[in-house]
Amino acid sequence: MGILFSSVGFPDQPFLHALLNGTAAVFLLLGWQAIKRGDERTHKRWMLSALAVSAVFLASYLQYHFRVGSVPFWGEGWIKVFYLFVLIPHVILAVAMLPMIGLTLSAISRGDTERHRRFGRWTLPVWLYVSVTGVLVYLMNFVLRPEGLTGF
Repeated sequence: MGILFSSVGFPDQPFLHALLNGTAAVFLLLGWQAIKRGDERTHKRWMLSALAVSAVFLASYLQYHFRVGSVPFWGEGWIKVFYLFVLIPHVILAVAMLPMIGLTLSAISRGDTERHRRFGRWTLPVWLYVSVTGVLVYLMNFVLRPEGLTGF
């Protein structure tokens, strides 16, 4: 896995992770809009694109933290409380969304559209929350630091 991400140095990987999370969120929203219009083919393309981007994110994220370890939050007081308020549900839902995505994909791969819809009604908002808060966690931990804008 290190070879796959060796062109991105460790200091730049958190930015890559935020970029991938943000991209996944955009793809999810585009997929949701496509299915609201009744365009199943476009919906499928956007959702599979979101899945691919999220898979690259997960592989890179795990590789990064395996090599670097945990990154402590810089703040104290209310800002740390707010950070943890965002981070804790983000982590819990990130773990929960993996089987949710699997169940949603499994249903549609078997042609069970109704079950896919039922799972998707829960999976989409969780996946969106995790993707958007992933960007927020990055911004709070690497960019919005007292010493100014860093990490870009």
